[in-house]
Amino acid sequence: MSKEGWQDLPIGGLILEGGTATKYITGDWRSLRPVWDKDKCISCLNCWIYCPDSSVLVEDEKMTGIDYDHCKGCGICASECPPKVQAIKMVTEAEFRK
Repeated sequence: MSKEGWQDLPIGGLILEGGTATKYITGDWRSLRPVWDKDKCISCLNCWIYCPDSSVLVEDEKMTGIDYDHCKGCGICASECPPKVQAIKMVTEAEFRK
């Protein structure tokens, strides 16, 4: 398998196909990680609506987790979670690994 070089890029940097973001794991550069508490969650889906990376996983109209491969740790999900619920909190990667 050979890697593509700069000569293989489309002229003008055009993106010729849609949906290519899922091909790349972009969550590696995050310094904060959202931690979801399933027991506190009321599945209001505010986090899903506002997540800019579509990293909130939903099935049957209920939140089921977070796609950490694509989550960049922006914290929007935690800030949109209702204050009385606080089902998502942001922690540093170091805190998460403890």
